[in-house]
Amino acid sequence: MLIFRQLFDQQSSTYTYLLADSATGDAVLVDPVFEQVRRDMALIEELRLRLLYTIDTHVHADHVTGAWLLKRRMGSQIAISAASGAQGADRYLQHGDRCVFGSRHLEVRATPGHTNGCITLVLDDERMALTGDCLLIRGTGRTDFQRGDAHAMFQAIHLQIFTLPETCLLYPAHDYRGLTVTSVGEERRFNPRLGGQLSEGDFTGYMTNLRLPHPRQIDVAVPANLKCGAATEDPAQLADPGWAPLTYTFAGIWEIHPQWLEENYHSVQIVDVREPDEFEGPLGRIPEARLISLGDLAGRVSELAQDRPIVTVCRAGGRSAQATVILRQAGFEAVANLAGGMLRWRAEGRVVENGSS
Repeated sequence: MLIFRQLFDQQSSTYTYLLADSATGDAVLVDPVFEQVRRDMALIEELRLRLLYTIDTHVHADHVTGAWLLKRRMGSQIAISAASGAQGADRYLQHGDRCVFGSRHLEVRATPGHTNGCITLVLDDERMALTGDCLLIRGTGRTDFQRGDAHAMFQAIHLQIFTLPETCLLYPAHDYRGLTVTSVGEERRFNPRLGGQLSEGDFTGYMTNLRLPHPRQIDVAVPANLKCGAATEDPAQLADPGWAPLTYTFAGIWEIHPQWLEENYHSVQIVDVREPDEFEGPLGRIPEARLISLGDLAGRVSELAQDRPIVTVCRAGGRSAQATVILRQAGFEAVANLAGGMLRWRAEGRVVENGSS
């Protein structure tokens, strides 16, 4: 069975796509965003997948790719079009190549026009295609920089995308209105730039007069992406917290390992967000834990020290996960949740106060 996830970066309006073979766990990630690497890694690890490689559909101008950082952290290989001009990739893709993951594959189709190195990735059964910045939902990528060519784009779309089955679902690299998917049949009929009876001349005239401002990140993104996102070290915003061995979840929560907490509970602030009767109940409490029920937490954050990490605890880990959100909104950065809560803590036989045996 195919595993397919469409992920979104709000800052750059970029879609990242995860595809995997559920039988083997082999996976590929298309158009990863540098700032979202932690999110993408969390999803891959939670689904117990093995990331074989990342694929960029072109050299992006609006965000830096996460390809290099994912290679560094997960051992994946970097793939990009041979026509892109990018350096540092492990595989340079040509028209007709196949990117294999398990028993599935993506076929590479050259679709230049937005840039000369743009590709579209077609799933083996032609039920879906990832069109990058070539064909968007009721639109297309721009053609006014990075060696763009409206004539080449018109031909590429008609020969490489519109020849797919009408029911083939199309997933773009960007959308700025919250739209997520379209189809070959829809775009052939309704795309205002090139659908219906519109000619190549109609299309090039439309594209010549778009008059769009250049992407805000172009001066940073293009040079970085020509090196596949390579940097000398991880930026501070993606560095893992250093105060404890933590795990980042796809839900966006930092979680702490119970063994570390048991050995170091004196060095952190433990905030138990259960109700008073639970705090005094049979599950007991972690030594030095402080009771601040979840409903009271937002109004009592001033009682907590800003210079010591905080670990939140509840019965099963749900309320305490929300507590980390509240604390981060209040300006606390070193915050982690005890996943599984007191149920897990007791099941592992860890030290408690005031609990029943």
